[in-house]
Formats: sequence, structure tokens, C-alpha cells
Amino acid sequence: MENMQLARRIRAFRKLKGFTQQNLADQSGISLAMLGMFERGTRKPTDKQLAVIAEALEITIAELHR
Repeated sequence: MENMQLARRIRAFRKLKGFTQQNLADQSGISLAMLGMFERGTRKPTDKQLAVIAEALEITIAELHR
């Protein structure tokens, strides 16, 4: 359940910032396929990947976990 909430928040923040999945993939250095898995909740990002995503979105990791 927690993973789905994280997945929804990553997607919501990405859209809020006006990024496509490709934009965020390019900004973060995470592959488009991997990012899609994170947003669908089929794979959970590592702490390092989460930090890179948060940095690319210009938010804190804590904001992704709320």
C-alpha cells in the first residue's frame, strides 16, 4: 500500500512541475522504463533513486513520503 502512495506522489509532483516522464527521466538520469515502474508502483525506488527524483523535482524526499 505504501508503495502505491509513493507511486502516486511521484506522478503527481511530476505533473505539478509540468514534466513528462521523459523530461524527468532526462533530468534524473533514471531510465524512462524504470521511472514508469516507479509511477505504476510495480517497483520501489532505492533511497538513492528517490533522492535523485526529489532533486530533479526540486522537492524534499519528505514531501514524497507524506
